[in-house]
Amino acid sequence: MKTRVFCHNLKTLLCAVPVAAILIVGGCGGGTDSEPDVDQSVLSDTSSHFSATLVEEVLRSQNLEDVGTEEQRIQLIDAITHSRQNAITHAVREVSPAVVSVTVTEVVDGRGTMQDEFIRFFFGHGIEREFTSMGSGFIISEDGLIVTNQHVVGKNAKEIVVAKLDGDTYEAKLIGSDELTDIALLKIESDDPFPFVEFSDSDEVIVGEWALAMGNPFGLFEDGQPAVTVGVVSAKNRDFRPDPNNPRVYMDMIQTDAAINQGNSGGPLLNSEGKVIGVNTFIYTGGTSAGFVGLSFAIPSNRVERIINQLLTAGEVVLDYDPGMKFTSMTEPLIHRYRLPYIQGLLVTSVNKNGPAFECGVMPGDIILRIGDERVLSKMHAWALMREYNVGEKMELELLRDGQPYYTEMLLRKRVKEEE
Repeated sequence: MKTRVFCHNLKTLLCAVPVAAILIVGGCGGGTDSEPDVDQSVLSDTSSHFSATLVEEVLRSQNLEDVGTEEQRIQLIDAITHSRQNAITHAVREVSPAVVSVTVTEVVDGRGTMQDEFIRFFFGHGIEREFTSMGSGFIISEDGLIVTNQHVVGKNAKEIVVAKLDGDTYEAKLIGSDELTDIALLKIESDDPFPFVEFSDSDEVIVGEWALAMGNPFGLFEDGQPAVTVGVVSAKNRDFRPDPNNPRVYMDMIQTDAAINQGNSGGPLLNSEGKVIGVNTFIYTGGTSAGFVGLSFAIPSNRVERIINQLLTAGEVVLDYDPGMKFTSMTEPLIHRYRLPYIQGLLVTSVNKNGPAFECGVMPGDIILRIGDERVLSKMHAWALMREYNVGEKMELELLRDGQPYYTEMLLRKRVKEEE
């Protein structure tokens, strides 16, 4: 009878607990001969302050001997605890062991001070200084391959140290990096297999679905676990050139409102299944601050997989076709020197007569304005656009020749050696 009384007093609370948790207690109807001493203050206003933790605290505060058998009481507590689990907590639990902290010691030329300039004047070089930075990464294979951002490892890394969730640290080897896409591939060694994460098809990402960002913001990884932030995919296929002074171009980026801050770069962006949909890379602040304001961007997983496959096989990223021409960015000195039109584009400097460019009518002196539907911003941007094409496909070009537009279509094929 006391069991039924206890259920009656917790009726408001248990209505939000899974059905299984309610059923294991027993029937909740009928009267009773005697009632346990229930703390009504704990139960007051539960409808507006319900939580699984509150239910557990109430159960613990009462005489649990009155709540069914010992097995039933254990089942009730387990059911309440289970109600806190969801797809996100499961994904975090599964992926955390594969998320790593990346600490890079880079050698930089110590310029800028009076002392450095004095030494450079008399001795011909500046003082080399070591600069340490931190970022994130994630393991993608049991033999220790790690993906991170190229800007995390830099160009002159002296030492790269990777730390796992369990506190183990490893000296990492740089397999290859690609500045254009901002992807780097590292390798760590161990006698035991590493936990790793799997990629998802980023073409299947749905705007509005859950997105989890994991990594090492502000170097907080030392507390024993990677930080987790949650949001949604807020947009797809975003193209950016965040820094006008940097030739790097980001294409088809995934936008999310999951918070990403300094140190998150290189960490995984996950879906609710715990699979990687992108690599967290940069935030957009809108000029308001240097911190997160709701716009974060990740390199889509399909592009990441293409890049790391080339880095594994060749150590660098190259086109699997040869366009058969050389070009350079339009600059003011170039425009003034050759009296070219003041326009943004690429100046074709040479054409291989055995290549696709010659076959489709491209000539030296032409100015490339568009590749496909995209207006060309720079030489680096052009290479980024060309990476979206494969052998056997056709590339549409818009050019400017003698002040008149010229349109053509280039059939891409393998390189053909020039005749001597």
